Amino acid sequence: MRFIPSREDVDPVGDPYRTGNVLQWEAVESVGPRQVLVVDSRNDTSAASAGDMLVTGAMKRGAVGFVTDGAFRDGAAIAALGFPAYARATTATTRPAAFHVADLNVPIACADVAVYPGDILVGDRDGVIVVPRSLAAEIAEPSVEQERLEAWLHQRVRDGEPLWGTYPPSAETLKEYEAWKAAHQEHQAHQNQEARI
Repeated sequence: MRFIPSREDVDPVGDPYRTGNVLQWEAVESVGPRQVLVVDSRNDTSAASAGDMLVTGAMKRGAVGFVTDGAFRDGAAIAALGFPAYARATTATTRPAAFHVADLNVPIACADVAVYPGDILVGDRDGVIVVPRSLAAEIAEPSVEQERLEAWLHQRVRDGEPLWGTYPPSAETLKEYEAWKAAHQEHQAHQNQEARI
């Protein structure tokens, strides 16, 4: 969803249904399962990109996230949903005070990152990244492997290993990791075989 600045003759403050600018509702009503609603708010937090009603609506339609480079209203209510919702701020100001919904399902900028319909978004407590769909298969396994390696390295640091040679890993540490991984995979394969018997 792409916002542009509102204008008084097009977006009088009040009920958006009366202005005819209901694309925001259409976005929520048409979002599908496993989709993420991404909003280009021009990095502007002066008004809300959405509130808990719209975020809840998207969640109930199967969306798996709601992302904006602007603000949300009803921050506490959205947080209580347990739904992945990302914004730069929380505000009490409603969307029509500053924004007009100009487009749906077009390439946008969100937090100065290009987002195209069909891109894959991955989020955690630290933020969100955008993965072009054409690169997803290519980077999926290396990404999982990097997470696996970092978890192993983190455990070593928790066990008291010095940072030098552990993080970033030296050639010797990487060799130890490969040996651990091979043993772990063999153990996992043995457990899977026992489960089938």
